[in-house]
Order: sequence, then C-alpha cells, then structure tokens
Amino acid sequence: MLRRTFVRSGALAALTGSLWRSACAAPAVPGAAPSPVSSSASPPVPSPTPTGDAVRGKGPYGALAKPDKNSIALAEGFTSRVVGRSGQRVGGLTWHPAPDGGACFADGDGWIYVSNSEVPVVGGVSALRFGPDGSIKTGYRILSGTDRNCAGGATPWNTWLSCEETVRGRVFECDPYGYRAAAPRLAMGRFKHEAAACDPDREVVYLTEDEPDGCFYRFRPEDWGDLTTGILEVMVGDGAGPVRWRRIPNPSASHEPTRDQVEGAIRFNGGEGCYYSGGFCYFTTKGDNRVWAYDAAARELSVLYDANAPLKGVDNVFVSRSGDLFVAEDGGNMEINIITADGVVAPFLRLVGHSRSEITGLAFAPEGDRLYFSSQRGTTGSNRSGVTYEVMGPFRA
Repeated sequence: MLRRTFVRSGALAALTGSLWRSACAAPAVPGAAPSPVSSSASPPVPSPTPTGDAVRGKGPYGALAKPDKNSIALAEGFTSRVVGRSGQRVGGLTWHPAPDGGACFADGDGWIYVSNSEVPVVGGVSALRFGPDGSIKTGYRILSGTDRNCAGGATPWNTWLSCEETVRGRVFECDPYGYRAAAPRLAMGRFKHEAAACDPDREVVYLTEDEPDGCFYRFRPEDWGDLTTGILEVMVGDGAGPVRWRRIPNPSASHEPTRDQVEGAIRFNGGEGCYYSGGFCYFTTKGDNRVWAYDAAARELSVLYDANAPLKGVDNVFVSRSGDLFVAEDGGNMEINIITADGVVAPFLRLVGHSRSEITGLAFAPEGDRLYFSSQRGTTGSNRSGVTYEVMGPFRA
C-alpha cells in the first residue's frame, strides 16, 4: 500500500480536490460505503436553557453504573475497551501522543477510525483499520509533519479535514484509506482552526476558530468536492438571531487576522467542536460553556445550551443516528453528555481519574453500535499518556 503522508510546502504529490473526489467515488476497498457516518434522524431543536430533567440528569440511557476496569462509568448494557495508548504499538503502528479529533469511515465490511495528534511540529493523523468483528487489522499514518492537529471533520467524499490549531493554522485534506498524500487547503483560511463540518445541502464547509474573540466561518468551494479554491466568509450579526455572511478579503491573513478583517463579525469565546446534521450546524464555545445551533436554511443562530450543569467544559460534538447530540467535556467531571430532541441533557459516560485531560475524537462506527473517543492526556496529564477507547452497546437507532 502506498502511503506518502509527509507534508512539505511546495513538494506535494497529491490529487486536487475534484480529482480526489472522482477517485474516491470508486471505493478504495470493495464494498465501501459512499460516505462517513451521519444521521438522518431529527436532531435537537434549538430551545432555551434546559431545565427540569435536564438539570437532574435523567437521560434515555439511565443512571451510570460504577466505573468498569477501564475507569469508565457507563449505563447498563454498555461495555468499553482500549484500542490505543500513546507510545504503544497497535496494528503495527505506534499510537500518537495527544489524540484529538476523529471520524469513522466505512471500509468494505469493516471501518476505519482516524485520529489527530495535537502536538507541535510532528502532529499529523493516524488511522486504525477494523475488521467486521471489531478486530484491529492495521494502523498507519495519513498525515505527518504538521502542527497541533486539533479537531476537523469528515467530508461526503470520504476524506478527513485535519485542522491545525495555531495562529496561522491550515486545513489539510487527508485520505483515510492511506493511498493518497494529504494536501493543504489554503483557500479555507489561515487562522487558529478547530473543527470543520460539511453542509452538502448548501455545499459549504463550516469552520470554528479557537480564539477568545474568534469567529465562525463558512467556505464556499468553486466546485463542491474540490476544496482547493473558493470563498471564505465570516458570520456577521448581533449574536443569536438572524445572521449574514460576508467575504474575508484576505484568507491568507498575511497582514491582518481573518477575524479582524470584516466589521460586524460575531465574536465567539473559544470555538470548539462543530457538526452538521438535519439542516443545523451545531458548535460549541468553551469560554462561555455554550452549545450553539445555526439554522442554515433560515440563517438564524440560536443558543441550544447555556448552563453550568450537567454539562460543563463543552468541546467536541457529534450527532448520532438517533438525532442525539453527544457533547464531550474538556475538564468538568470528564463526561460525554447527550442533548436529546426534547431538551434533556444528561451524562452518557464518565471517565474517572482523568481530571487533567479532556475528551476528544467522538465518532460512531458505520452501524452506529460503537462509539470511539479519546482521553487526550490520560490519567497523568501528559500528552504521552493519551488513551483511545471504544464503547459498545444498545445505542438508540
């Protein structure tokens, strides 16, 4: 298998977006599904700050049991296992430090889980290939030599967008199957990238920015499926309510940060996770502990969650096949909480003994019965102590 993954400016042997999209239309492995896991169920509807059952934490999966052998408190019927530890071998690969954003991709009758590494200079992305029984077949790198790869997002054409969380960070488009070299998508802007979410209905990619006065962006490619060229826009308005989009004059930010180029741009306190489902783009802001929902058709912004309990330290987000919004905590009491369509907010799991870490990389396997995530710094608080987990059980369909 050819895996040219090391990235150097001006020396990329990679397909352009349109050619990549065309190549990925033919499955890399016989029987591969056409897209990463997504939800067709009704997602949560924006509503005021959750109260009642939400505050008391009564969720659809019931109370959490005592921590299991992996120090994870789960509801009845769910089990966990470790699939990777930083610095240890898995599938012939040494698992990377500080695992962060992740996604699953169908691979014949199995699947692939990709995971960013949020460390300086040598960050990049690793991948694990699973067989239909959940066994790990092989591990490999799909991006190397990049800086603080934080979150990102999957595309409808089966690529992974890995985002650098640096002042002039880039977005790299990566091949989860490991056949094609990763490539920077510079038209998507140079800023402190966090996460990306593809909206196939409007053919745009939404982007969050991890700055105390960051912005929320969308990228409109000239050709959907080709991210090499296009227009970067920023959300403008007065906060929650109707919003507009205005073009960023200089996405390369060569003289002025992108967030300062457009008057009236809405400021968000530390943009984090971002996920599109059912006409809404959900994203989180860690500075004010909010979960936002952007109604893309109505062009209206709402606050979906604005409280300190039970969810505190909002970070990575994912919408499951049932339409439940799964939200990971950075800090707090190290939980993954769910927000249901009827406004219930409740813990789904809790990591015990990981108080100096954060939960990252939420992603469901194609059948929706396995959830992957990482404790970025494990029990020691060190980037070299990251742990990646799998949880199996009766997830709502």
